[in-house]
Amino acid sequence: MKQTYLESAKAIASIDALLLQGELKPGKRATRKGLAGPRRQKNELREWQPGGEWLQSTNGVEVLVEPQWLKLKWLRHGFSSRSGGASKIYAGDDSTGDLNLSWTKEDDAKFVRLNRKRFVAAVAGSGFKLVTLRQTHSGVVRNLDKIRKPMEKAGRAVLRGDAMMTSRSGLLLGIQTADCIPVLLVDVKKKVVAAFHAGWRGTLARIVERGAGTMRLTYGSRTDDLRAVIGPGIGPCCYAVSEDVRIEFDSQFAYAPELFSEVYDSDPIREKYPMLFLTQRAPGHSNIGPQIHLNLWEANRRQLLAAGLEEKNISVLAQCTSCQRQKFFSHRRDSGFTGRMLNAIGIATVRGK
Repeated sequence: MKQTYLESAKAIASIDALLLQGELKPGKRATRKGLAGPRRQKNELREWQPGGEWLQSTNGVEVLVEPQWLKLKWLRHGFSSRSGGASKIYAGDDSTGDLNLSWTKEDDAKFVRLNRKRFVAAVAGSGFKLVTLRQTHSGVVRNLDKIRKPMEKAGRAVLRGDAMMTSRSGLLLGIQTADCIPVLLVDVKKKVVAAFHAGWRGTLARIVERGAGTMRLTYGSRTDDLRAVIGPGIGPCCYAVSEDVRIEFDSQFAYAPELFSEVYDSDPIREKYPMLFLTQRAPGHSNIGPQIHLNLWEANRRQLLAAGLEEKNISVLAQCTSCQRQKFFSHRRDSGFTGRMLNAIGIATVRGK
């Protein structure tokens, strides 16, 4: 979360007062004027422009869509926001309610049930059954055409996995996220759809690349006919990871260095009081230093390219869930106390171009 100058000034003033009580003088280093300085990055990141189009349903639910996909009359899709719901547990005092779409332990099940009903109506209309997975951050892809047993019990997911695909109409495939990257994939000729949940573990397991390959093997999809949208998720601006994660990616992808950047934060308090942040650790063992940021948007875009999709057929909406508090839930930003979005795709019985 970005720190404003006002917040920094208050913190500095409180430290000044504490030092004066102990008859100590504040340091002479000047504070930064205006807002806290922008993050400086060792490697310049590609500039990502937010995409997609926000549509508001008559029931108040706001959905992000890929405009080009609206031309496919038989296709239904949408990425939820947090607005237009009945949940109160995660909402601020000035909110009328959140659209939490997951059976979280904090939320009331009756609100989640109502929220899901509103979301399905906003995205697909009547005649659709929402299908979700018990997501496990894996590389498991489920083909729903081959499953005859119930996929849900009492509205709860039965199947484990992190991706699913189908050619059946009337099923709305829903992937739950609150920072992880949702990817929707469609074969515009065969009329097949797929939805993926790609956190860093799923991305490392090549779940999107594997899913696109499975679609080609199962349905005979041609790469020229595949279209993909990478939906809202935590962006490279906010997603700090450990060195271990970078090592894992380095071992799997030749282009891994292009997915990471080193980010330096400017902190007015550290600048004025550097002595307060000294450690007694041996040189090279301090936790002070640049953060390693991972670009999961680009990682999944590269997997789609590796699977044979044309660059022009891949849309990255570049909506950061951590940055946009009013729009999205974020597990990392809110320290786990948060709801979930749904990212859905399905086939309508109406046939057309």
